[in-house]
Formats: sequence, structure tokens, C-alpha cells
Amino acid sequence: MSAKVLVVDDESDVVRYFTAVLEENGYATVSAADGVEALAKVRSEHPDLVTLDITMPNESGVMVYREMKGDAALRAIPVVVVTGISHSFKQFISSRSSVPPPEGYLEKPVTPDGLLGEVKRLLS
Repeated sequence: MSAKVLVVDDESDVVRYFTAVLEENGYATVSAADGVEALAKVRSEHPDLVTLDITMPNESGVMVYREMKGDAALRAIPVVVVTGISHSFKQFISSRSSVPPPEGYLEKPVTPDGLLGEVKRLLS
């Protein structure tokens, strides 16, 4: 049974790109276009890993991340933060005492090798 990755991004092109790369490499995927949908899918689909965009409508990736890491049933799911925001965001999110730093971090534009490298590292 292949690992399931939840791809969360409000840009449909990014979702299609990530989904294609992951599925071509044997992963099952589900997707969400905003934070509200992402939280619902995390709870209903039980993914093995989440790729999480930060800047999204309805509920930001930061809020999704905080909610996941604050929920005992969800906190063990590894999260790869994917963002076009500058590298200083990684330092910011990693410095929050209320939540642990994300397990992975990718800056846009993301290469197929970069995406697969993080996914494989976190799911091995």
C-alpha cells in the first residue's frame, strides 16, 4: 500500500504539478485548496504526510499547521511547509514556542527532486 500525501495549495497548477510528480513515483494523493478544506481532509483521509502552502484563503497554512500540531490525533503527521515567502519564514515558524518546527520546508519554485527528496526523507 502506497503512502498517502495530502497536497494543500490554493494554486491549482501547483496541486496538479505536485500530484503528478508524487503519483508518478508511487504515492497516493488527495488535495485541498484552502485551510478549511485541508483540516477536513486531514481528519477524513488520514494522510501519511501533508505538503502545506502558507498563503491561502479562508484559513492560512500557519493556522492549519498550528491546529494540526495542537491536536494529539494529528500532530504525528509530518508537514512539509511549501511557500513562496522568503527564507526568513522558516526561521519565524521554527521560533514559535507554541508549536514544533515543521518537519520539512520547501521554497517555491519546487523542483521534482526537491519535493520527492523531502517526501522520501520524512516517510522512510
